Amino acid sequence: MALTACAGESSTPAAGGTDAGAATSLADFGTLADLEAAAKAEGALNVIALPRDWANYGAVLDAFSAKYPEITITEQSPDVSSAEEIQAAKTNAGLDTAPDVFDLGLTVALQNTDQFAPYQVATWDDIPDALKEASGLFVGDYGGYMSIGYDSSKYAAPAAIDDLLGADYKGAVAINGDPTQAGAAFAAVGLATVQSGGTLDDFQPGIDFFSELNAAGNMLKLDVTTATVASGETPVVFDWDYLNAAHQADNKNWKVTILPGTGYAGYYNQAINREAPNPAAARLWQEFLYSDEGQNLWLAGGARPVRAEAMAEAGTIDEKLFAALPDAPEDTVVPSEEQSTAAGELLGEKWAAAVN
Repeated sequence: MALTACAGESSTPAAGGTDAGAATSLADFGTLADLEAAAKAEGALNVIALPRDWANYGAVLDAFSAKYPEITITEQSPDVSSAEEIQAAKTNAGLDTAPDVFDLGLTVALQNTDQFAPYQVATWDDIPDALKEASGLFVGDYGGYMSIGYDSSKYAAPAAIDDLLGADYKGAVAINGDPTQAGAAFAAVGLATVQSGGTLDDFQPGIDFFSELNAAGNMLKLDVTTATVASGETPVVFDWDYLNAAHQADNKNWKVTILPGTGYAGYYNQAINREAPNPAAARLWQEFLYSDEGQNLWLAGGARPVRAEAMAEAGTIDEKLFAALPDAPEDTVVPSEEQSTAAGELLGEKWAAAVN
């Protein structure tokens, strides 16, 4: 990934005189204990857009707090989009309320590299090269497959994506957000593209599918949450398999299907705000997320941790949880940087008109 950006601009000295905002790896602090001391001295961590029912984030946040009780986590705006995370950082730049870290879809990450500080975690070598920016500006962390969740007491399982265009799904089908801003919604269009005979080089077939879905009166324009699924407001949902599976706790009739044919996979990315008010805590958070403990917590939420293969080889993965993951589609696509960038531009130009 040939991307460049400025290093962190914070000049906050950490314990031992280290400039935490300029640290690009654990070696800049010395040891993990040195980083922990610096983060504890800051005593705070601001996170944003982390719903506690998303990919087991509640357990992740609680585990970090239990491990580091000296660090107070402020959970800001849990339901905002990736694009809104970046806007919050810009709006609060220079304030102690600015987010320290981000969790982002790839398209938004690619569009905002100048907002990130490069950092390579201690387990950097375990992360596949295709899932990380070379200097550590943003790094894939957990992922899954785009799926369709549905209330089986009211709707049949779609056997093909075009089934959703039928009258049986009138006013029932939702996506998780706006694809020009939210990674899950972007991936829904990607899945519709490859399920409609297209390729990730051109998302137009996916845009056309949702235009047809809207014209048929089948598309719901509601943001999907646990509450909307539990209440029945969004009874058929395009979303990541691990997010759709989590709704089974609130609706015993909720089922999840990964459509036959080409599957669409994707990872969410972690990044550090280059103007993080708590730069040491931001880096400690990254170290935790990419540790064996953090990666197994994603697995407990049904997501696929980015270090899964390396951990399986090392014997540090939770083998029972790993074996319980749904089988991956035989034919799977993952968008490249170039494809994600082009798709983001196309959606920016055509999405609103297609579904309004």
